[in-house]
Amino acid sequence: MIINNIDRVDDITPEEFRKNYYLPRKPVVISAAGLSKQSPAYSKWTWDYFKSIVGDKQVGVYNNERAGANTLVNGADDYITFGEYIDMVKKGPVQLRIFLFNIFQHAPQLVQDVVWPDQYAKGFLKKYPMLFVGGAGSVAHMHYDIDMSHIFHTQFIGRKRVLLLENKQSPYIYRMPFTVESAASFVNWHEKLDEEHYPALAHAKGLTAILNHGDTLFMPGGYWHHMEYMDGGFAMSLRALDASLAGKLNGLYHIVGLRGINNLLIKLAPQWWYHKKRELAHQRADRTLSHLAI
Repeated sequence: MIINNIDRVDDITPEEFRKNYYLPRKPVVISAAGLSKQSPAYSKWTWDYFKSIVGDKQVGVYNNERAGANTLVNGADDYITFGEYIDMVKKGPVQLRIFLFNIFQHAPQLVQDVVWPDQYAKGFLKKYPMLFVGGAGSVAHMHYDIDMSHIFHTQFIGRKRVLLLENKQSPYIYRMPFTVESAASFVNWHEKLDEEHYPALAHAKGLTAILNHGDTLFMPGGYWHHMEYMDGGFAMSLRALDASLAGKLNGLYHIVGLRGINNLLIKLAPQWWYHKKRELAHQRADRTLSHLAI
């Protein structure tokens, strides 16, 4: 894989952001000094604080295993209280994570802790900020967000290693049909990738960064991302709809059409579909490699 670093800035004007990143749909990391320090959440949000206000809420937790043949999209592996999960993370490494947790539904007062980056983008879904939490060693496997929204992803506590790829890189990373997932594994990608069984990976072009406390990653809609928690920590994602009608319709198709077809096939023929979509991913990658050889 061909890897470059994601641009990092300490401060950026709305005009510079729009010209250099938003319109070209290019990722960037904005440091805490440039954005998140303006928000009370930067210093106020801690494990103990969250436990005190939403510790009794049930949350779905996800392990590091890839989805099996019978796994529907976004199906949790277990359910525990948020307080129990926080205790596990604080005691030591735990390869469990939480995602798509709308903490604001349970604690509306947290809205006052957030300063939305309205100067950088419009169309924020302010009713749906999401919390992503992981213990050291937990992994969010390679995928892209199904609603195709632009994401402002701010890291709190700990460090997280991220790998991003443009959506047009899909054939090189073995995207499976009717999914937002890759057939290839990217676990410990920075040490070694399985290019023997997935040769197209050698031609993929990725971007990487390590997010520290307060760093905000701008991730344009449709970007593939793989995230590994180097330490226990949590992050908040603020989502903004694509400004274009075509972008909004593409997001709607992904949520309703693409996910619906995949889940239907999982229910009707789980084993056949599990293997078939991987077979088709390899076929598409092989065709892409053959075109490179011409």
